[in-house]
Amino acid sequence: MKLLSSLTSLILALPIAAQIPQPTAEHVKLAEFTGIWDATLNYTDTDGKPAQSKGAMIRKQPMGSFWLVDKFQAQIMGMQHIGLGTTGFDPVKKKYVSTWVDSMSPNLLVTEGTFDKSGKVLTMTGMGPGPDGTPIEHRVITTIKNKDTHVMVMSADNPKGRAQPKLTITYKRRVKAIDKVPGK
Repeated sequence: MKLLSSLTSLILALPIAAQIPQPTAEHVKLAEFTGIWDATLNYTDTDGKPAQSKGAMIRKQPMGSFWLVDKFQAQIMGMQHIGLGTTGFDPVKKKYVSTWVDSMSPNLLVTEGTFDKSGKVLTMTGMGPGPDGTPIEHRVITTIKNKDTHVMVMSADNPKGRAQPKLTITYKRRVKAIDKVPGK
C-alpha cells in the first residue's frame, strides 16, 4: 500500500515538474552582471555642487538564472548608503523587471524595460516619489561599455517634465563569478 501511495504521488507530481519554466536567453543575459563591482558615484549634493564618492556592488544569481540579486554599499554625502535590488525577465510582459530599496528612502522603486537592439543599453522606467512626494517617472539607463565596465545613469522628471540626471555610477568589475549554480 505504501508503494502504491508513493507511485501515485510521483505520477501526480510529474505534470507539475514538466511545467517548470526554463530560463530564456533574456534570463541568461543577466549572468553578464554577476560579480563584485567597484562603484564611482557622481551626483549633485544638497548644496547643488557636484560630488563624488566610492562604493561597491555585489551582484549574484543565488536562485539560478531567473533573478539577479544586488547588494550595494557606498558613502553618500557622508552617510552610509545600503541598497538591495532584484532584476529578472518577465516572459509575459517581455520586459526586464526590477525592484530597489535602500537606506535613504522608505519607498520601493519598481521599474521595467528592455535592452536596445545592440544588447548593450538597458533602459528601465518606473513611477516613484519625487522630492515633494508626488509620483514622477524615474529612468535607469545602464550601458555595457565592455564586459568589466558598466555605466548606470539614474534620472527623474524635473518640474517641467523633462528627464534630469540625478546620479551616474560607473561600475568596474573587481571579481567576475562569485557564485555558480550547480550544473551551469
